[in-house]
Amino acid sequence: MDFLPIFLDLREQPCLVVGGGEVAARKYALLARAGARITVLAPQLGAALAAQAAAGRVAHRAASFRDEDLEGFALAIAATSDQAVNRAVAAAARDTPLLLAAQNLFWEDEGPYTGEISGPMLADLGVTYVLVGHSERRIWLAETDRIVNHKVVAALRCGLRPVICVGEDQETRAAGRAGQVVRDQLLLSLAGVAGEEAPRLAVAYEPVWAIGTGRAATPEDAAEMHALIRAELETMFADAAGAVRILYGGSVTGKNIDALMERAEVDGVLVGGASLRPAEFLRIAGFASGG
Repeated sequence: MDFLPIFLDLREQPCLVVGGGEVAARKYALLARAGARITVLAPQLGAALAAQAAAGRVAHRAASFRDEDLEGFALAIAATSDQAVNRAVAAAARDTPLLLAAQNLFWEDEGPYTGEISGPMLADLGVTYVLVGHSERRIWLAETDRIVNHKVVAALRCGLRPVICVGEDQETRAAGRAGQVVRDQLLLSLAGVAGEEAPRLAVAYEPVWAIGTGRAATPEDAAEMHALIRAELETMFADAAGAVRILYGGSVTGKNIDALMERAEVDGVLVGGASLRPAEFLRIAGFASGG
C-alpha cells in the first residue's frame, strides 16, 4: 500500500521528495495533483522522474540527503531506504502530534532472515506504532495467528506499540461465524501478553469484505463487533482493557467518518485508500469539528 497523509493545503507550496526511483515517482504524482511545487533530491533519477525533470515539471537536486535539505519546504517525503533520511523525518515529527508507524515487522530482533525488518530497526528510526496481522498479509503471505502473536510480542519487547488487525471475510460473515472468527484471532494473537502491556496495544477491526471495496460496515455493524472485542479484552486484561484503543478499518471515507465516530464503541479509524486523497483525508482527520 502506498499512503500519503497530507494535512496541509499544498497548492503552490514547496515540497521535497527524497529519492529518485519508482516510489519517489508515485509521491511526485500525488503532490503534483495537489498543486505543489516539487523538488526531487537524489543523485540520479529513474526514467519517470527524469522525464518530468526534462519537461520542467520538477526541480532536481543531484545530491545525497543532508539534514539541512529539509529547510524551506512545507512538506518533505522520504521515498528512499536511506536511514539518514528516515531519521531526519522522525526528528522533524518530534514535538508534533504526528507519530511514525510501520506496516510490518519480523518476530526476531536479529539473525539470518534476509529481507525482514526487525523491531530494533524500526525503533532506531523513531517508529512508534506498527501494524501486525493486516488482512492482506494474512491472505497473501499466509500469516497465521501464531505468527501474529510472535510479532506482537516482538513489538512490545522493542518498545513499539502494535496495532493488531482482526476481521472476517464475506463467507464467514454470511455463515454467521464472524464473531467467533474475530474472537479466535484476538485470543490467539494476544496469547501470553500481560495485562500491564494493555495501554500499549491497539486493535483494528477490519472486515476483509470492506477493505478497498467501497463497501464499509455500517456503524451498527462496527459497534457490535467493537463491543465483542472490548468484552474479550476485558476477559484477558480485566480493568486494564479500557486502555486498549479499538479502531475501525475498511472503506473509511469522508462521508461515513462522522457516523462511525458517533459510536462510543469506535475509538478511531485505520484509513487506507482515502489517505491518498488529500481533501478527503483532511476531512476524516477533522471529523470532530465537522471539518
